[in-house]
Amino acid sequence: MTDSSVYILLADGFEELEAIAPADILRRMELSVVLVGVASKQVRGSHGIELTADRTLNQLKTQTPRAVLLPGGMPGTKNLDANPAVGELVRRTAADSGLVGAICAAPMVLGRLGLLNGRRATCFPGFEEHLAGAEKCGEPVVTDGNIVTAAGAGVAAEFGFAVGALLKDEVSAAFVRRSMQFAAEK
Repeated sequence: MTDSSVYILLADGFEELEAIAPADILRRMELSVVLVGVASKQVRGSHGIELTADRTLNQLKTQTPRAVLLPGGMPGTKNLDANPAVGELVRRTAADSGLVGAICAAPMVLGRLGLLNGRRATCFPGFEEHLAGAEKCGEPVVTDGNIVTAAGAGVAAEFGFAVGALLKDEVSAAFVRRSMQFAAEK
């Protein structure tokens, strides 16, 4: 069953800014965003901020979203990577031509799943060896087909705008960018 929402997967130890900035931007663009707790609805970020997810991954196991985003952070990325249901959801979304995004250390999950083969990708410095099959580039945000990767928390908003532009359109992304007082348009 297909769901038109964007799922942002939250595992304990996720980088808070990398989840919340894209969620906020995409909701401002009037896209449906579901914060998904991988293990439970109560999730604790890498900096001790606790969030209550909208749903749990177990509640959505038969759904295929329009997009799935993986925030980085440690040990959040390791917790995402260790969960077979996360891999199944990401693979299913990509196979259904859905958008898959990962930021910071999380692109390593895409590398392990073989989703970066022959694609340009970026990640947090030091994690490049985990981008199996990718053309590694040091750009802050990289879009290659239906895969968006980003380098880290400092570009979390740009990651959100890139995802939003693909899911809605460039005009909407530019409008939200201006309304949020971002200085430069990309």
